[in-house]
Amino acid sequence: MCQPHKLWRFPDFTQIRDQTDSIRATQLANSASQMLQLLVKDKEYECLKDVVGRYHNHSVSDGQCSSVVVQWIRATVEDVWSVVRRFDKPQTYKHFIRSCSMRGDGTVGSTREVRVVSGLPAERSTERLEILDDDCHVLSLRIVGGDHRLKNYESFTTVNQVCNVDGKGGVLVIESYVVDVPEGNSSSDTCLFVDTIVKCNLQSLAHTCEHLRMHCRNPTLTD
Repeated sequence: MCQPHKLWRFPDFTQIRDQTDSIRATQLANSASQMLQLLVKDKEYECLKDVVGRYHNHSVSDGQCSSVVVQWIRATVEDVWSVVRRFDKPQTYKHFIRSCSMRGDGTVGSTREVRVVSGLPAERSTERLEILDDDCHVLSLRIVGGDHRLKNYESFTTVNQVCNVDGKGGVLVIESYVVDVPEGNSSSDTCLFVDTIVKCNLQSLAHTCEHLRMHCRNPTLTD
């Protein structure tokens, strides 16, 4: 099980040694397109080219870094999107979040303040919803405040139907981001740290959605 609270140690990354596929891809590629070509099969990538080009290829300025993480989920797009789209309930699958308070009605422009579990050097983060597209299954957020070191962080999450997961139907969730590199850290250090957090979140999302799928034919979240 992922325990992201053990990883919040800017600027010391010496204890992080998780060589996940997403991290290896980050080291080998300079764009989301190249990373995804390393992470998924050719036929699957062909189905995703438009989505990648529109949402996951980012312009990176000096002093910034960018990466992409993917997660297979054995569920329907509708099941997964019903969890991802809840900007007001990130703690449903992001288990290092202790609580979330919303300002707004959950549409674009709404903000949330999340408080993270005890034991972290950061206590809170303020995030604004930038995109919520129920037709294309896209969510984007930007961090606009907080007592952490992830400055100018912007992420894009897409929920994509793909041909197969081990020969069966399923969903590929793609999450990419751009963030400033904190002073005293390198781009690779920063991507290693953020990739690990995102990977933990997406693994938890997969577990949550597959559990819902197993126990309910049409899962929905309750308030």
